[in-house]
Amino acid sequence: MYRRILRKAAVALTLLFLLVLWVIVRTRHAHHAATAKADTLVVAQSSDMESMEPDNLNSASSVNIANLLWGRLLTITAEGQVVPSMASSYTWNDAGNEITFHLRNDLHCGDGSRFTAQDVVYTLNRAADHSNGFYGNLPAFVYSAIGFEKAWANNDSDATVRVRAYSSQVPGMLSQAYMLCRKDYEHLAPAAAASHAYATGPYRMVEWARDDRIVLERNPQYTLVKAPFARVVFRIIPEASTRVAELLAGNLDVISNVPPDQVAAINTSGSAKVQAVNGTRRIFVGFNLSPKFSQTEGGAAIQKKAVRQALEYAVDVPTLCAQLLQHPCERMASPVQKEHTSVAAYPYDPDKAEHLLDAAGYPRKTDGVRFHLTLQGPRSRYLEDVNVAQAVAQYLGDVGVATTVEAMDFNSVFAPRARQHEVGELFLSGNGGALWSPLFDLSLFPTKLANTNTGEWDSKAWREDLHALEGVRDPAQETAIINHMQQVFRDEAPGSFCISNRTSMRMARALSFMRDAMSCST
Repeated sequence: MYRRILRKAAVALTLLFLLVLWVIVRTRHAHHAATAKADTLVVAQSSDMESMEPDNLNSASSVNIANLLWGRLLTITAEGQVVPSMASSYTWNDAGNEITFHLRNDLHCGDGSRFTAQDVVYTLNRAADHSNGFYGNLPAFVYSAIGFEKAWANNDSDATVRVRAYSSQVPGMLSQAYMLCRKDYEHLAPAAAASHAYATGPYRMVEWARDDRIVLERNPQYTLVKAPFARVVFRIIPEASTRVAELLAGNLDVISNVPPDQVAAINTSGSAKVQAVNGTRRIFVGFNLSPKFSQTEGGAAIQKKAVRQALEYAVDVPTLCAQLLQHPCERMASPVQKEHTSVAAYPYDPDKAEHLLDAAGYPRKTDGVRFHLTLQGPRSRYLEDVNVAQAVAQYLGDVGVATTVEAMDFNSVFAPRARQHEVGELFLSGNGGALWSPLFDLSLFPTKLANTNTGEWDSKAWREDLHALEGVRDPAQETAIINHMQQVFRDEAPGSFCISNRTSMRMARALSFMRDAMSCST
């Protein structure tokens, strides 16, 4: 049955396996204003910035732009190395609960004044202030992962951060903090901060026309590296076919999420070339285990571990990728990237899925249905995301779990509801990963009610392992705990059908800066 669906939906699901395809124009069309100047780069992506408030950003579409607007103490290379940026180095105290960042002396705010440790401290403590109500990556994910307590300045050049206990992931996690100048934000009303960015990074904001475009220009006060383009324009184009058409018309330099059936046309156009970019994004279907969904028929069923495991066996990920994406991909057994994985992924075994569902007390009824589920997900956030959800729903239906798909606008509906853990019973989502430490990936589930734990999964064994990691400095001991956490995740199955794929990256020289600055995921 499902192979008929595959033929009908061929070339869907490109983002399902994290192959992010960026199209790089090799020759510019001088007749078009958008690309007439060699010092302007025009990029199209599917979603707009969520906000210009750096502590309310979560999506990769926002991060792509934020990485150009605000500087960071440390950065992560494409190879997964944590390297100095605004901080030249850092040191730990003997107890391992305080890390001090030593700033460069050539950092500046927008008005040319010196950027100091006081600005670092303001940035970090501002994000931690609960009265601000921030819900972005730094306050809602990073701080819970590292146990952030407070920051203070020792002098103009040294800022110290206190955390709950030593963790090897602290430097990498804090590389996600966007540095702000205190004088720019201290007296800024929340609405003003949400609509205008005061830059400390290589570019500054010129214009933001919501859901249409964001225009950036080179920041003359940023001296760490010269931005290669005088201007960068991000155009918001939700439809993949429109992005391709605009590219081939010469109106764009870079687009994201290229449909597989358009690759040949682009590569033979003479003006553009598709190149694969390494990504670490995971696309997955999660189970919402919160009380608000436990009273529904399907919500009660997925509370049982055996049912979640059964649904893991029900989806044929390799076939999805081979027949729909025309490219192989790998199923993940846990959130951890393949370089660090220690457990095997679930194989496709519909017979075992049926057996587990029978044994769990959910036999097929006279109509062939065991129970019903709703799968909610975004529309036009990931390429063919609605088709992704429908494909998964069909697989579940094949083992007797009737699944209805509900698609929502990402920024206005799905993302806010996901933050409040109000998507379900199943939800299609994606989150970024990291090569620099498997702890980053495992930190998505620090507590039951954490923002990033959309499905409110709670495991005693998981919590015990998180606690055991605190203060561990021995890499072998850390690895042993991480491996056990991966096994716990696989057995508990709180998120299903998790898929990742990365291919080689080849970028034009002019775009190498963009490669490093952008998240390489959409």
